This record gives sequence, structure tokens and C-alpha cells, in this order.
Amino acid sequence: MEFRSTRVAGVTLVEGHAHRDDRGSFERAFCLTTFAAAGIDLAVRQTSISTNLAAGTLRGMHYQKAPHPEAKLVRCIAGRVFDVVVDLRPDSPTFKAWYGVELSPENHRSLHIPAGVAHGFLSLVDGSVLHYMMDADHEPSAGAGVRWNDPAFAIEWPAAPAVISPRDAGYPDFGS
Repeated sequence: MEFRSTRVAGVTLVEGHAHRDDRGSFERAFCLTTFAAAGIDLAVRQTSISTNLAAGTLRGMHYQKAPHPEAKLVRCIAGRVFDVVVDLRPDSPTFKAWYGVELSPENHRSLHIPAGVAHGFLSLVDGSVLHYMMDADHEPSAGAGVRWNDPAFAIEWPAAPAVISPRDAGYPDFGS
């Protein structure tokens, strides 16, 4: 695995390497020791799967408020998505900065997202599936979000969403 810093402090792009032979491939997607050696402390407590039937499905931008913050590792295991993070940590040198990257099974990428950073994605093809590994139990009362098209962040999405929940579309402007 290779760990690459992004333009958002603490967000790390993890580049996997598949070992291929005539049977197919095998790839390590997570190793506590390897991640710790790269400075990422992710003691996984929960995993989740997000299935997205249609291309153009937008989910996000979600995060967990204190006192229930949540770091996560996200990987696309089917299809393709444009994965996005926004730094919502006021003390961070990259406060309000965003970063986006395409994730797919073919490019073997994962994104480590620290607590206090919002996350969302746009599915680029039908049947996109994301696997999440989180370091905290989900606490519904701490769930929060910011709007995908909030001018405070000016995220450059590859397309407008075709499918989005009323909750995700209706978050107020940041700071309102």
C-alpha cells in the first residue's frame, strides 16, 4: 500500500496493489499495523455498505458531530464514484477546503477521512457500491451534514445529481 497526502489536512489517499495471476487477484485492503506505520490510527468498530442503483446518485455531505466524531476508510467495491471530502475543522489549516477523487475496484484506491471532515460521493455508473470502515459506533443523534453545492466550498462535481435525498439536498448554507 502507498499512502498519499491530499490537499485536505489528515485526509489520505490509499493506493492498493493487487497481486494477479491466472486465478484473478488478491489485495490487502486494510492492515492495522500498516496504517499505524503510516500515521493513521483507525481502530475499526463498524463496517457498512452503501449500494447505489443509479448513476448520478449523490449521498452526502455527512459527518458525525462531537461528542461522537467518526473517522472512516471508504472504498468503492463495485462501479465507480467521485468521492469528496470537505474539511469542517475550524482549527485546521485547510478549513473549508475540499478534495475529490474517483474510486473504483479497478484503481484500488481508498480514502481515509478523519473525524470532523464531511464525506459524500456521486455515483458515476449504475450499481456503484461503497464499503465503509468506521472507528466509532454510529450515533444517529450526532449525524449532520453540509449541502453538496454550498458556495462556501465550491465543490467541482463532474455532474449534477440525478438522485438525492431531500435531507441531503436541503442542508442550509454553511454557517447559517
